[in-house]
Amino acid sequence: MLARMVSATLQGVRGERVEVEVDHASGLPGFIIVGLPDAAVRESRERVRSAIGNAGFKRPQRKVTVNLAPGDLRKEGALYDLPIAMALLASSGQLQLSDGWAAFGALSLDGGVRPVRGALPLASAVARSGCQRLLVARDNGPEAALVEGLEVYGVDSLREAAELVAGQLRRPADVALAPEDAELVFRDMADVRGQALARRGLLIAAAGHHSALLVGPPGSGKTMLAERLPGILPPLSQTEAIEVAEITSAAGLWRDRRLPRHRPFRAPHHTTSSAGLIGGGSFPRPGELSLAHRGVLFLDEVVEYPRRILELLRQPLESGMVTVARARATFSFPGEVLLVLAMNPCPCGYYGDGLRPCRCSPLEVRQYQGRLSGPLLDRIDLRLQVPRVPADELDRPGGTDSRSMRAQVQAARERQARRDSRLNGRLSTASWLTDRLLHPQARRLLLRSVADLGLSARGLGKLYRVARTIADLEAEEMVREDHVAEGLQFRDLPQELRVE
Repeated sequence: MLARMVSATLQGVRGERVEVEVDHASGLPGFIIVGLPDAAVRESRERVRSAIGNAGFKRPQRKVTVNLAPGDLRKEGALYDLPIAMALLASSGQLQLSDGWAAFGALSLDGGVRPVRGALPLASAVARSGCQRLLVARDNGPEAALVEGLEVYGVDSLREAAELVAGQLRRPADVALAPEDAELVFRDMADVRGQALARRGLLIAAAGHHSALLVGPPGSGKTMLAERLPGILPPLSQTEAIEVAEITSAAGLWRDRRLPRHRPFRAPHHTTSSAGLIGGGSFPRPGELSLAHRGVLFLDEVVEYPRRILELLRQPLESGMVTVARARATFSFPGEVLLVLAMNPCPCGYYGDGLRPCRCSPLEVRQYQGRLSGPLLDRIDLRLQVPRVPADELDRPGGTDSRSMRAQVQAARERQARRDSRLNGRLSTASWLTDRLLHPQARRLLLRSVADLGLSARGLGKLYRVARTIADLEAEEMVREDHVAEGLQFRDLPQELRVE
């Protein structure tokens, strides 16, 4: 007898429908799983046998063939245990399985149902396939319940799942999300002493979605500033929160029963591999770039990263997407991040410090700064000096707090949304050519900076976009010459930090 049940599989961060077909036929006892399963899927037969017996059902005594369709899509993990067991019970006549049901979940040998990673994108795939009812492990229930139009049942055991399908249990499972925090809690920018120029630069970066490079001696506050950047960004919208939750779920990092409201902040170590940074692996998973989607990706001591790793960021910085190609499939991962880099000006860290002498030769300084390639630097909108804070400033009150800065950022972003429906950092390189709100004197200064600073066409476009953001922060529709002039001071490192 043949029985079917709908399930899903993860392809990167996206779920795809999988149909589980089980044929319970006469012949020598056996249990075969086909449909490009990996080792974990093939091991399902042992878990399913034991779970069925220990849940009080009859173990299969005939030939069992399980097909996971489509056959050209690779399957991994233990998430097919539950649908295989349910379809097997139906094919052996122990359960009446009606249409419209879907399931995913791992089984323990005693018949318990265990959670799996990726419940949210898997549930989205189930909903797209037309199923209305979904069986999952109880711990996966809050994630799956985020999908609209899907009736989710969280279960603790195979016996409970069978009773729900048979109509013997009427109660829905507890899949409620935990209540949201009443107030977003961030590290406050008011904790930072001094650094007025760097704070201004990060305000511009947050308002227009501009990447930034922080350069300064050890202990000057580069990391402290970067860690407080998420606090001046507006909270995630509902749509953005779902996007972030799907990535977090696909990576197996869903930790609480709460839809995220904070923008993610990721700070990987410089020993991170290429797959760890942008995603990959034999079964590709999202990397740090995707885990920081809609938030901040901070690379501290950026020159300590291997150059081949840093160069991988060049294309995602422009497109906001990472594409990982494999022989059997191509996977796309979102990577719309606010990139912040931090570095010392030289190997000892004190070049241009003024108070502590630098021990490095000019050649060492030049080689150290040269670890960041020209093409990557050309994609960085803002280059901010973070000097040592004088002792007399350390005891003074801090500057504007994060709440006030967040209000400025929100207002500037709303102006951009009304004008272009996107942030300034995502405007095209040639957008300055058609902007009627660009003052003629500002246009002349933009063009003059090409010769004075040796800017590329991309650099010219980025300078304009920064100036456009500065105008938005000042609630000005027209981009004036002084806006371009302020943007110019963030386009290159100060003279004292450069080696001629």
